[in-house]
Amino acid sequence: MVYKFKEYKKSEILRNHLKMGGSNPEGERIDVTSLYFEKGGKPYLGVMGEYHFSRDKSENWYKELCKMKAGGVGIVATYLFWIYHEEIEGEFDFAGDLDIRKFVLDAKRAGLDVVIRIGPWCHGECRNGGFPDWLCKKPYKLRDNNPEYMEKARIWYERIFAEVKGLFYKDGGNIIGVQFENELVDNAEHILALKNLALEIGYDAPIYTATGWNSLYGAKIPTEDVVPVFAAYADAPWAGHTNKLPPSPHYAFNTQRNDSAVGLDIISPTAPDGWRIPYEKYPFITCELGAGLHPTHHRRPVVSGMDAYAMSLVKLGCGNNLIGYYMYHGGVNKIGKNSTFNESKDTGYPNDYAILNYDYRTALSSYGETGECYGLLNMIHMFVNDFGEILAPMESVEAESFVRETDFENLRYCMRTNGESGFVFVNHYQRLYPLKDVEKVQIDTGSVLFPEFDVKGDVSFIMPFNLNMGNDVLEYATSQLLCKKDNTYFFAAIPNVKAEYKFKGNECIFDTNNFMYNGVRFVTVDWEEAKYLRKLGSDIFIGNRCDLYIEKGMLMAVQQGNFEYKIWDGHEFVEGMEDVEFEEANVSFYSVDEPFEPPYPDQLHFGGRRSLTWKKIEADSPYGFVEIPYSYDVAQIYASGKLVADNYYMGKPWRVPASLVFLKDAYLVMSELKDDFYKEW
Repeated sequence: MVYKFKEYKKSEILRNHLKMGGSNPEGERIDVTSLYFEKGGKPYLGVMGEYHFSRDKSENWYKELCKMKAGGVGIVATYLFWIYHEEIEGEFDFAGDLDIRKFVLDAKRAGLDVVIRIGPWCHGECRNGGFPDWLCKKPYKLRDNNPEYMEKARIWYERIFAEVKGLFYKDGGNIIGVQFENELVDNAEHILALKNLALEIGYDAPIYTATGWNSLYGAKIPTEDVVPVFAAYADAPWAGHTNKLPPSPHYAFNTQRNDSAVGLDIISPTAPDGWRIPYEKYPFITCELGAGLHPTHHRRPVVSGMDAYAMSLVKLGCGNNLIGYYMYHGGVNKIGKNSTFNESKDTGYPNDYAILNYDYRTALSSYGETGECYGLLNMIHMFVNDFGEILAPMESVEAESFVRETDFENLRYCMRTNGESGFVFVNHYQRLYPLKDVEKVQIDTGSVLFPEFDVKGDVSFIMPFNLNMGNDVLEYATSQLLCKKDNTYFFAAIPNVKAEYKFKGNECIFDTNNFMYNGVRFVTVDWEEAKYLRKLGSDIFIGNRCDLYIEKGMLMAVQQGNFEYKIWDGHEFVEGMEDVEFEEANVSFYSVDEPFEPPYPDQLHFGGRRSLTWKKIEADSPYGFVEIPYSYDVAQIYASGKLVADNYYMGKPWRVPASLVFLKDAYLVMSELKDDFYKEW
């Protein structure tokens, strides 16, 4: 069957219509058009990952940021939680693990730009949404323009600015963006007041954002002063029920940025009061693509690598021009002087989150291990990093017949194009719902007719057409473009699809995995190998079942111990190996009676009294991980009487660093597992 597209209609690109943009001391500019960002006068499609500096140890930041860089991330976004820095009114703390200045400088050293999300209210599953308890007890309204609250916001913004002064893009630094507030859907005046306050204090970045999700109409924002950013999650652990969700709309090529409205075909395009975000003014930006999810006690979805990859690919096909993940790196909550800092029902929220664990089961874990989505997402990131200048101005064109997320039989596809060249996006994946194989597919872009192929299994991919490569035009490739180095282009072979390359004006079809055409080399790697392909600096590597990165100029692997890899030498991949001395800790568990009364018993008895099981943990070295092999509802680890880790059971062993328990009096306590929550295992 031949699959066609709706008519391509070129949009008018607006410039200088927003109060955005700025230059660095070298004269390079960042600007915001209505369709895409520009950096140095060229279209720019960035990749942004969320990593909360205050939820990790400062000695880890640089290493973890290097892993983010290796994963194709170019921007790190981070919240500043007010309660972390001023738990007691008037007593500020920006030292140690709270040192935002060091974090920004570490990001620069790793090659990353920074977006700071300064609240004052953040959420982020933090107690009071990040507000200190003392602020919540004030007699005036919060998140409002009243003078009393705005004066407190001024003090908070001033203290942050004192830490990051001189690190903005205009100063030659790497802070390129600032987000105000979070999920404030109905108070554009307050967001504008916060921005004006920040500017008065001295903040100066080329990009200012505010979250735009709400209903179909979008959150109320000051339309010239911020760019609205959007979200998409594979599940909803914050939902109040324990039922399986219906098929997610994020796996269908729907260009609607706001996903919360139902019945888009019968809803008026404007709210009853006339409000509608003028979407045509802004590029489509995501700040919260859920590369993972944080479980609540009653709802524990498991986000697979394909869940994250397919959703990101679909949003890119729908026009996403800044790929932003929440979270990209997990973390560990701090415990304050007067309370824990996690969100819970005790603080008025509908959900109970873990006290410490903010792992998010995402690309990089709380402790720096790579998740299933890390390599898959990097396949997209390498592509946009090397070809974003071409892709960003291309607009999304829908399939001739739209296929909804509830349609499990028909092909889901779209394209991004400038009218002549572009990329075809195909998604044959729906989270938790199997799709029927689609055979004898032939894509007709209007300028190129792809050869026939089958779409089978869980697969999502991008194929180029009419793309300039060297002095020739690649008419089509039935493989996924990854990256380039010098005169070589690297592709991934799509599962169950024969990789073929056709050049305009040449009847030959090339189907070998390494060939030259008019001085340009084309290399096709296996899909599974492509998950481990990394572009690190100017070199191309493929790790042998290991995730490679560069730290302080040295090639490293996330997986501990010896590692093997292949490096591209300009003609072929050459094998290499690194010997790394490493010996995993030996860990023992011993059953014991309750050694002490746990200081956080409520977490162990959510939903009613549960029986408890105690184990003493002993590790003979601080290296490697302790794997907890048991089933339980909630587990807590205490070292020398202090809570150092906790977890909700998610169907597989829980891993924590051996250093948490080495040379310490360490105990594991586990509460009885009952069938009283939503699970996916």
